[in-house]
Amino acid sequence: MSPQRAPRRVVLGITGSIAAYKSAELVRLLSRQGVEVRCALSESARHFVAPLTLAVLSRHPVAQNLHDPSLWDMAHLSLAGWAEMILIAPATADFIARLASGRAEGLLDSLVLSARVPIVVCPAMDCEMWEHKATQANVARLKDLGYHLWGPERGELASGKKGWGRFMEPADIARKVGQWRLKG
Repeated sequence: MSPQRAPRRVVLGITGSIAAYKSAELVRLLSRQGVEVRCALSESARHFVAPLTLAVLSRHPVAQNLHDPSLWDMAHLSLAGWAEMILIAPATADFIARLASGRAEGLLDSLVLSARVPIVVCPAMDCEMWEHKATQANVARLKDLGYHLWGPERGELASGKKGWGRFMEPADIARKVGQWRLKG
């Protein structure tokens, strides 16, 4: 049995939250820890963070489309087989609902369903969305399915409100990845 260690290959899935701009810093911090990061964007994430920024910081092409022939044979399967951890940061209420219902319409949700590695979900949304009964039921379902949830935090939100739903700071997420221990 090999000694336990932190993941060295992480797929960073980014969904369409305003907090997506923080993903660039997260890529940088993970890379500084010696983690090889490959990014996968949901369709809506491209409105908030430039794929070129993530490609430069990660030194890898950014997967954006389930059927992009310029990447891998089948991007969701290739990334799922390559990864030691899948980190969805930030995760919107919509994406959490899609995961909870087992949907696989796009690259990122197909990737999650194809993976046999730890899946970590870092929610980011406004407080009313986080507190909604449907979101809480979806979060409970994710936990039942074995997903790991980090966050959200309480604090100032993009809307100007204060409450639960704030995306964890990238440094805190990177620290938690570094402290994670893979089994066997």
